[in-house]
Amino acid sequence: MIKDIRKRVASGKYRFTVHAFERCAERNISPKEVADVILSGEIIESYPTDKYGPSCLIFGMTKGERILHVQCSVDPIWVITAYNPTLNPGKWDEHFKKRIK
Repeated sequence: MIKDIRKRVASGKYRFTVHAFERCAERNISPKEVADVILSGEIIESYPTDKYGPSCLIFGMTKGERILHVQCSVDPIWVITAYNPTLNPGKWDEHFKKRIK
C-alpha cells in the first residue's frame, strides 16, 4: 500500500482536504514536509473502514528531521490531516509509532 501511495505522491497525484490545509497552516507544516513524510515514512496505523474510505496514518521525518504524522486516504490520495506527535508525548510511545492506550 505505501508503495502505491508514494508513487502517486511523487507524481503529484494527491490533494489536501480543506481540513488538512487549515490544520497544516495552523501547525506550520508545509505541503513539502507532508510530501517528504509520505515519501520516506511508514504506515503505523490503518483505517480500512474510515468515514470517507480507507485511510492510513504515516509516521515519517521531514528533510529537516522533524517528526510528523500524516493521515491520508488510500484511493484517491487525499491528505486528511498532519501533526507533530512530539507535542503530545503522552499519547505515543517513545518512538511516536504506537499509541499509548
